[in-house]
Order: sequence, then C-alpha cells, then structure tokens
Amino acid sequence: MAAALPMISAEGGLNRYLAEIRRFPMLEPQEEYMLAKRWREHGDRDAAHRLVTSHLRLVAKIAMGYRGYGLPIGEVVSEGNVGLMQAVKRFEPEKGFRLATYAMWWIRASIQEYILRSWSLVKMGTTANQKKLFFNLRKAKSQISALEDGDMRPDQVATIATRLGVTAQDVIDMNRRMSGDASLNAPLRQEGEGEWQDWLVDNSSSQEVILADREESDNRLGALRSALGVLNDRERRIFEARRLMDDPITLEQLSEEFHISRERVRQIEVRAFEKVQAAVKAGIAQLEALPPPAAQIGARPSA
Repeated sequence: MAAALPMISAEGGLNRYLAEIRRFPMLEPQEEYMLAKRWREHGDRDAAHRLVTSHLRLVAKIAMGYRGYGLPIGEVVSEGNVGLMQAVKRFEPEKGFRLATYAMWWIRASIQEYILRSWSLVKMGTTANQKKLFFNLRKAKSQISALEDGDMRPDQVATIATRLGVTAQDVIDMNRRMSGDASLNAPLRQEGEGEWQDWLVDNSSSQEVILADREESDNRLGALRSALGVLNDRERRIFEARRLMDDPITLEQLSEEFHISRERVRQIEVRAFEKVQAAVKAGIAQLEALPPPAAQIGARPSA
C-alpha cells in the first residue's frame, strides 16, 4: 500500500479520476485470495496495493451516494479510500467471503465519520440513533413526500420515528439540525436592522448575583471556621468526623477512639453542633452589621 493512489485533481476532475481507476483490473476470487494471503502472512505491499486499487471503483460508487451533503467529492472519495485500506489491513480471506463484502462496511463508516466531523460546526451524530437519523432522514422524508423546509407535521414525525426505530423528539431535533448552520450575525430582516444574536436569552445569573452569592458563601465558610474555635479538641474531632466528612465515622469507631460509650459520643456531637450553630449565627450577625466596604473607605476617623 506504499504506492500512491490516484486522486481527484482540480484539472481533470471526477471524470478523469473515474477513467483512471477503471484501468485497474478486477480480481478473480482465487487471485484475490492469494494476494490477501501474501499480504497477511508475508506483509507483501505490492499484493496489498493490488487489493486496494482493484476496489477503488467500489469506493467511488459508495462515495457518490453521499454527494448531497455539500462536501467536496474528492475528499469524500479520499476518506472512502482510507476505509478501504483499513479493510484490506484487517481482511481475513480464510473466512470465505470476498473483500468487497467486508470492505463496504469500512468504506461507509469512514465516509460517514468524515461527514459527521465536517458537515456542521456543531458536533452531532454521537449515538447510534443519531447517526441512523442523520444518514436516513432525507430518504425517509422523501418517501412520505415531506420535502418542504421547516418542521414536519406531527403525523410525518410519528411515521418516520416508527420506521427508523427512534423517538419523535429525535426526529424533530435532527430535522432542525440538518437545516444547516446559521450565523448569529445574520440580520433578522432584509433591511438589516437587528441580528439573531440580539434575541438570544441568557438564563444564567448576572455577574452581580454571582458575586453576591460567592461573597455570602465565603462569609458563611469563614463564620464556620471561626465557630470551630469554640470547641475543645475532643468536640472538634467528633463534630468534624460526624458532620463535615464526606464519609462520616460511625459512633462505634469514635467510642473506641475516645474510650467512651456510643451514647456519650452522640451527646458530645449534639452539644458541639449547638455551640457551632450559635457561633456561626453570631458571626454572621456581626458581618451583616458592618457597613459596606465603600462606606468604610470613605468614613473619616472620629476626632
């Protein structure tokens, strides 16, 4: 497979490429089998090259079925050739079937992956159902004469969903996606007044709200840290082990650690929680009583 394969050039175009690949002879079953054995058992690159070139017409035929996605046919064919080479690399002639039967899957898979990567700016077709929809929706729509742009009628959606074995919502979403990418800077009207992005709604919190929430969270965290200072070592250990750890320690384990009963550990935990709760409330009350930072900066010291 070291030798270069023909390519669709800008000068000759598709017709010249098709004429060029017709020069490579088709292989008889026994000849194909022997070439595959030579490649698989001895790494014979000339044998692999003959296997590939004899199936370039198959790649071109499959690639022509994907001309409706607006991508350069030369690139689609090239991706199909990559899939063909992968098929030759993995082909096992002992299993009794022809290379073309095996290679068709690799060629289609390679072309479809290329189309999914290139067709839209937004990644799509990540699940098996999405891929099935992407490559079959147009055909399914033509079969029920749903050729108009925009959303389909509910009965059309239901028919396609049943035929393809997907949900109605999957059909609706993919139909909208396949209308193509649109620029957010496109004008709303022909007069050019306003753009689509002007109508986008941002449901996230404003910067002021985010800042206020973060400040409140920091204040509460600081108050908690200060409140832990009211506990003695044993109370703090039990409180943190029971209330602040992702995987709390059991009463049994703490009773063995401090050589006291489980009930005594529980009592210490409750008392420590009440002390911390009271200290946190007091700390927050003090913070709320302080003037805003701007007022503190602008205030003059008293005489």
